[in-house]
Amino acid sequence: MDATLKMALDRQGYRLIGEGGAVKVCHWCKESMKTGRGCYKQKFYGIDSHRCIQMTPNVHQCNEMCLFCWRYQGYQLGNDNPVDPLELIEGAIEAHRKLIVGWKGDPRVSKAKFEEAWNPNQVAISLSGEPTMYKYLSDLLAECHKRGIRTFLVTNGTGPAVLQKLDPLPYQLYVTVAAPDEDIFNRLCAPQTPRLWENLNKTLELLPSLSCRTVIRHTLVKGWNLEFPDAFAAMDKIADPDFIEPKGYVWVGDSRNRLAPQNMPSFSEISAFGARVAALNGLAVLDADETSRVCLLGDPSTNRWVTADPMPTVA
Repeated sequence: MDATLKMALDRQGYRLIGEGGAVKVCHWCKESMKTGRGCYKQKFYGIDSHRCIQMTPNVHQCNEMCLFCWRYQGYQLGNDNPVDPLELIEGAIEAHRKLIVGWKGDPRVSKAKFEEAWNPNQVAISLSGEPTMYKYLSDLLAECHKRGIRTFLVTNGTGPAVLQKLDPLPYQLYVTVAAPDEDIFNRLCAPQTPRLWENLNKTLELLPSLSCRTVIRHTLVKGWNLEFPDAFAAMDKIADPDFIEPKGYVWVGDSRNRLAPQNMPSFSEISAFGARVAALNGLAVLDADETSRVCLLGDPSTNRWVTADPMPTVA
């Protein structure tokens, strides 16, 4: 990994694991330890925010340079020395513990809450980079599940061949769909290799066949894609996910060098977008979180969003 990138990530609070792995403590993990107030995933899906590790197997490797991405984009397209999956999950737990150890004596954090945080049961593989470019992704998921750690895998959807071969599948698969057509995809998501729009559409076609819980996330950028709910609804109909999350872009991090504050949609605009998509696909707005500018769409007959399903037994 480039030394300049390592320095930038270190300044931003990342802890690196080998050549590509990384952990960073989420704001909501800290907030949950202090106050019990968790992220919107806790509200929607029943996870415990203070027991969640935010990590990536390849912090420096991505095939898109999305304008709305708030991460430092010192990306490359290959990694000749990917981290061993066993080393990666053990290193992630160790790094996470080192990052939260200072909260042990904080009077706002109970002993019981800290002990729970010290023993994470959730991994969000979403920190930075594109995880389907990590060659040992199935092994990483298996190592997590062996430890009773639930996995939320977030992908840009450009690796359908990888997703099709995953064994085991993640507990929950997020696919970010941020463009309603190829032209906007090329300008907003800035693909770095050919045929990524085609690959994304193959992933949408693949999703109904996967046995894990699936979520489509629409990252909404005003002036770019917020204005196309009908086109997104048509894509969602193909993917037939368990849930859809219209989520507003926030003007933070390195995205401030590419977009403007005016590109942030209001919560009412996100809600209107969600209501339109839901109506077109026979769904309902199940829940919403104004702080995170996101709403949850799904089948009103299901109650799967109320609590996290138990982890399957892994041999």
